[in-house]
Amino acid sequence: MKAVRFHQHGGTEVLQYEEVEDPKPNRGEVVVRVKACALNHLDIWARKGLPNVKIPLPHISGSDVAGTVEWVPEDENSIKKGMDVIVSPGLSCGRCEKCLSGMDNQCRNYSILGYQVDGGYAELVKVPVQNIVEKPENLSYVEAASFPLVFLTAHHMLVRRAGIQAGEYVLVLAAGSGVGVAAIQIAKLYNAYVIATAGDEEKMRKAEKLGADFTINHYKEDVVESVKKITGKRGADIVVEHVGKATWEKSIRACATGGRIVTCGATTGHDAVTDLRYVFNREISILGSYMGGKSELLRVVELFRKGKLKPVVDSVFKLSDAALAQRRMEESAHFGKIVLQP
Repeated sequence: MKAVRFHQHGGTEVLQYEEVEDPKPNRGEVVVRVKACALNHLDIWARKGLPNVKIPLPHISGSDVAGTVEWVPEDENSIKKGMDVIVSPGLSCGRCEKCLSGMDNQCRNYSILGYQVDGGYAELVKVPVQNIVEKPENLSYVEAASFPLVFLTAHHMLVRRAGIQAGEYVLVLAAGSGVGVAAIQIAKLYNAYVIATAGDEEKMRKAEKLGADFTINHYKEDVVESVKKITGKRGADIVVEHVGKATWEKSIRACATGGRIVTCGATTGHDAVTDLRYVFNREISILGSYMGGKSELLRVVELFRKGKLKPVVDSVFKLSDAALAQRRMEESAHFGKIVLQP
C-alpha cells in the first residue's frame, strides 16, 4: 500500500510518500480501507518529536479516519466487509476499571491512533474491532473524517468537564481550529452565548455563521477588555483553552468569578505562567481535559446523524501532498479541518 511516513523527526521535509507493507491485523482487529483522513495538531507534534515521548520510527500519522471495512476476522458478526465506517481514535485496554466505567480516555494504556501506533496517512489501517463506528449516511467520507477527534474533545470539555449550562458565556479561543469550530457548535447546542476569537475578519464571519454570538479579532482587540464589555464586566463562565502559553494569562483574566477554564492542549507552548491571585480570589476552576470516552463519541455521531452538528472542512489534499497540508495547518491558514484522501 501507499502511505506517508517519517523516518526521523523534523520539518515537513521528513514526510515521505512511499510503498509500505499492508498492515497485518492481530486478534480482535479489523483492517479499514482509508477513504479520508483528517489532520490534527497531534500529527505535527509527533513529526517534530516531543520530549519524553517515544514515537516508533518509521511512523504513519493520522487519527481521524473514514473508510470501508477491508477485512474482518471470521468470528466477527457485527462488522461486515464493505461497511462504511469511521474510527474512534482513542485506543485503550478495554478491561481496566476506567475502561469498564466508560472513562476509557483515563486508561493507563490509553493512546491515540496515529500517535504512538500507525494511523490513517495510508491506504489501509488496522484498528481494534471496538473502535469501529458506522458512518452516518448523510456525511461523505471527507465530512465523516473531519469530526471524530475534535468534536469528541470539545464535547468532553464542555459537557463532561465544564458542565455547561444554558445562558452561560463561553469564550472559544482560535475559532478556526478543529476544536474551535466544534466548541462553537456544541456550546450553541446547549443554548450558551458564544464569544469566539479569530485572527482575521473572514474567520470571524465564518465563526458567526457557525453560531458565534460575538467575535473578537485577537490581533487587533484586547481579548480581556472585549470579553468584559460583552458580558457587562462579568467575564466568561467557561473558557475553552487549547492554545497554551500565548493565551493562558488572558484566559485567566477573562474568566468570570466562579468560572471554569477547561484546557485540552497547548499548541503555542506548555510553560504558561499562572497568576494564582486570580485563581483563588475569583474561585476559578482549572480543568484538564483529554479526548473523551467512546460512549461520548457515539453521542456525537448521533448528533451528526440528526443534523444537529455539522462538519466544517477547510480543504482537501491528496495523500501524497501531506507535507503541503501540514504546512497549511502550521501557518494557521485554515478554518475547520484539513483532510487527506489516498
